[in-house]
Amino acid sequence: MANNSATILPKIERILATMGEQIKLARLRRKLSSVQVAERAGISRSTLVRLEKGDAGISLGHLINVLRVLGLEKDMLLLAKDDELGRKLQDADISTKQRAPKK
Repeated sequence: MANNSATILPKIERILATMGEQIKLARLRRKLSSVQVAERAGISRSTLVRLEKGDAGISLGHLINVLRVLGLEKDMLLLAKDDELGRKLQDADISTKQRAPKK
């Protein structure tokens, strides 16, 4: 059986850990317990704990549900909003392929 898990670089692990900590702090500022947030998001408490620790195996669906409970779901729209590198490439008129090459 093939291993389908993504390779996560240390830099990305640190970003995920920071994101998880920020979600935990948002929950604590709202004075919500992990049990309350997990129940409202429709996930187990252990899944919430993994998310708050920055576990890369948590689904985007679980993440957005937790953000919804915290009233932060619109923060997901900020991802890649200001694509500085993409804009520089576009401005430099460097052609980029529409699709990634097939392996």
